[in-house]
Amino acid sequence: MQSSLAELQRVFAIQKRHQAVVKASNADARINKLQRLKQAILRNQEDIVEALTTDLRRPRTSSPEFGAVIAEIDNAVIHLKKWMTPLEVNPSLPILGASARIVREPRGVCALYGPWNFPILLVLQPLVAIVAAGNCAIVKPNELTPASSQVIARIIAESFDEAEVAVFEGGVELAEQMQELPFDHVFFTGSPAVGRTIMAAAARHLSSVTLELGGKCPVIIDHTVDLKDAAEKIIRGRCTNAGQLCLAPDHVWVRKDLRDELVQHLCETVRTLFYPQGFLDKNAFGCIVNGRNLQRLQGYLQDALQRGASLACGGEIEAADLTVHPTVLIDVPATATIMQEEIFGPLLPVMTWDSIDEAIRVINAHGKPLALYVFSNDDAFVDNVLLHTSSGGVTHNDVILHAVDPGLPFGGINGSGIGRYHGIHGFNELSHERPVFSVPYVAKRG
Repeated sequence: MQSSLAELQRVFAIQKRHQAVVKASNADARINKLQRLKQAILRNQEDIVEALTTDLRRPRTSSPEFGAVIAEIDNAVIHLKKWMTPLEVNPSLPILGASARIVREPRGVCALYGPWNFPILLVLQPLVAIVAAGNCAIVKPNELTPASSQVIARIIAESFDEAEVAVFEGGVELAEQMQELPFDHVFFTGSPAVGRTIMAAAARHLSSVTLELGGKCPVIIDHTVDLKDAAEKIIRGRCTNAGQLCLAPDHVWVRKDLRDELVQHLCETVRTLFYPQGFLDKNAFGCIVNGRNLQRLQGYLQDALQRGASLACGGEIEAADLTVHPTVLIDVPATATIMQEEIFGPLLPVMTWDSIDEAIRVINAHGKPLALYVFSNDDAFVDNVLLHTSSGGVTHNDVILHAVDPGLPFGGINGSGIGRYHGIHGFNELSHERPVFSVPYVAKRG
């Protein structure tokens, strides 16, 4: 669906009127909607793969985004009736016969803004929570991935009436038009800079928000782990989607005397995974989304090298097809731009520490990241890191896995995000917990 202000306002008004009907829907009705969405995804799975290849040169052999969405739907279908059941609470007030319960009701009409880095997953996965909780939604896929946006529009049109879920495709102008509407809730995934704009617009309407942002996700490694194993996990995480992943390891902190061994393993892993014939296998490595982001990464790299950093491996940039080669950097000064901004690309600085307190101090100076990764078999070391840092989530002795487990809440904190989703946490995020206190009626005698 292409946008126009009049059309956007028309659909928003329809959804506002229809929200009372959706709110009153039972679990079976919502499950039926989710099943329709699942079948539409399955019908369009080949088009999803093709769209991701077109937009991001996503390797066809990589795990498709729709698999995680299907798993999210299946989990909601299994548990939705339990999630919707009011929670009985023992009243604390000493009133004979009183009862209390918490009823989860939908927030209302939601705006859902999708990002470009995982354009299918990060639209449809939150949409599952929106629908399961009984909301309506207007969805804006990201204009930087147009092929994926078109597939999303088709899937949603096949699954929902516009009175419940509608898609509008467009760029900044559309986003600004949506920000003028008094949505009940806004769900945004993207950069912290745009997140601030979204939150400011929502504040004008006192809309609640879920902001899934990012930050500089650090890795901390001590001497008690297998450095080769750690290096393989870090490189796989850093190079997923050519590093365009909010959960990707942003930089590594390792004890100074272990740096050279770790760097050797990092570079060996890069060569094994992406240079099997001695040159970059572009069928196994994605591209940067556009020229502006490629220039940004090129600027980070040039700035770091000019300030005294060295290339351990990589460093090549092929602007013609938006390729930034996997790159490991050492001796990066803390003042370099690459250590000040979220990298969001396949560049990996390796920093060193003599005392873990040094690394923690620098990490905390950059705000609270979406994720933190600790490689250590020393429980006291891990506990110390967790006690003295803050992040949206943590994976210990691997990367990203805390965000994959459907039983765990996913989201950031402060600069890396507001709110949680996945599984029941998404249902609760898109619901209002409404307390109900009941007192027995006693008729007055005349």
